[in-house]
Amino acid sequence: MTPLENLPGLGELSLATVDPQAHAELLHGWVTQPRAVYWGMGGYTVDEVRDVYAFVDGLATHHAYLILLDGAPVGLFQTYQPEADPVGERYPVRPGDVGMHLLLAPGRRAGRDFTGAVGPALVRFLFRDPARQRVVVEPDVRNELALRRLERSGFTFDDEIDMPDKRARLAFLTRDRFEALFPAPLPG
Repeated sequence: MTPLENLPGLGELSLATVDPQAHAELLHGWVTQPRAVYWGMGGYTVDEVRDVYAFVDGLATHHAYLILLDGAPVGLFQTYQPEADPVGERYPVRPGDVGMHLLLAPGRRAGRDFTGAVGPALVRFLFRDPARQRVVVEPDVRNELALRRLERSGFTFDDEIDMPDKRARLAFLTRDRFEALFPAPLPG
């Protein structure tokens, strides 16, 4: 488990690497919810979800993590190197780019803007690596909620692109912009 930070009023945020065998049923319960339609796995079986995350687990360029709040799973966070992903064929990848996907679990949330608290902590995690200079995301163009959240989080929008499974909107967040908008939390 990788501790990230304490989120005031919410608890201790950490990440744990997805274990495809152990976490398949949990992930299946999340990715097949109607609210997760843009995750693209709505009709998958538990075995198919397990296979997807076993494949991801075998890649050196892609990583999947459970997001934990005080030790309880509250979401799924995936990172990837864009040059090793279909998105990298659709825009000019820069050195230091890193991609991410975020799916928060259904259910009760502590606080009004749970995503607004978790998102910056996850980006800070990505920027722990000094080589990383820009986060790239490619939400489905129909996912208006995600697009609004990304804009509020400081992402700047770029072109629409055709991905194998969707029409997507590229968005980027540079390290400098992020650090200006979200100063590091004070220790303790």
